[in-house]
Amino acid sequence: MLVIGIDSHKDTLSACLVDHLGTALEYRTIPNTPAGQRQLVDWAETTKAARVAVEGSGTFGRPAAVAAVGAGLDVREVPPQLTARLRRRGRTQAKTDQVDALVIARVALRDHTLSAPTYWEDTEDLRVLVSYRRELVEDRTAGANRLHADLGKLRPGYHQNIPRLTTRKALDQAMKLLWRDTTCHGRVAKQRIRRLRQLDTEIKELTAQITTLVDQSGTRLLDIHGVGVGVLVAATILSEVGNPRRYPTKDKFAMANGTAPIEASSGRIVRHRLNPGGNRQLNRAIHTAALTQIARRDSEGRRYYQKLKTRGKTHIDAIRVLKRRISDRIWTHLQPPKTSPNLT
Repeated sequence: MLVIGIDSHKDTLSACLVDHLGTALEYRTIPNTPAGQRQLVDWAETTKAARVAVEGSGTFGRPAAVAAVGAGLDVREVPPQLTARLRRRGRTQAKTDQVDALVIARVALRDHTLSAPTYWEDTEDLRVLVSYRRELVEDRTAGANRLHADLGKLRPGYHQNIPRLTTRKALDQAMKLLWRDTTCHGRVAKQRIRRLRQLDTEIKELTAQITTLVDQSGTRLLDIHGVGVGVLVAATILSEVGNPRRYPTKDKFAMANGTAPIEASSGRIVRHRLNPGGNRQLNRAIHTAALTQIARRDSEGRRYYQKLKTRGKTHIDAIRVLKRRISDRIWTHLQPPKTSPNLT
């Protein structure tokens, strides 16, 4: 079994080919360009490498990972934490591009639980739109905070009439307060309001595009209470999961999204603690679904949450257990529907 490990950078891809014992057979420095990515695929096919492992498949290594996936190669994503952990066990603890590529290849050789990259052609457009919308929402929040600070200086006590700057009506009211203000500070504040209006329009347009893509995907996630509300939760899950085959079991999916608790038992005390790892965007989407279910008195999640509370679970622990249950349900709905055999 031959494995190629790739340490990705902005300009180059440092690659190392290892055999089944983890012995380095060949090192290559490949340009991180379309031509270089084709060179990488040709090298993998010529050597008949069983696996291509990429660190940074979501950043600089993404084009190489996409090219390898498109060529039908078995591509795995190696988290930087695993690379750093194995490198620290080395005799010299040296850190070079060649050392990193070798370590990445050895990690992929030994660890058969590594996930494939998030790339999936069917959800790539959705991933781009969801990511861009998230950026705009963050910009909008930062802009509203800055406007709040401006209004606090220019119009002290304004928040008694305009408690939150989250709606179009609130922005219109803030503009009226500053309409006759010709000071430099006032002009800047009014420009912030115009920028917030523009962001609101862009976010609304993106939300409409995302909704269309989710509807066209035919996903069954919308059938899950709390996930189908507002579509954005389902869109986040689809865009972050990519190819559902990355997670062959419910347990692996739960580990990947951070809903699988970590055991922290001692003696007679059996307990679990929060798992801080995993994809935090996925975890946040599942958390939103859990809170939505708890808020609905007639929902299955609410009944399950109440049952956990009667068993002595705290509010936090009950939410964690519910999130794991929702994670399992999401995994089930992500799987392709089983087709019955043709009996004719």
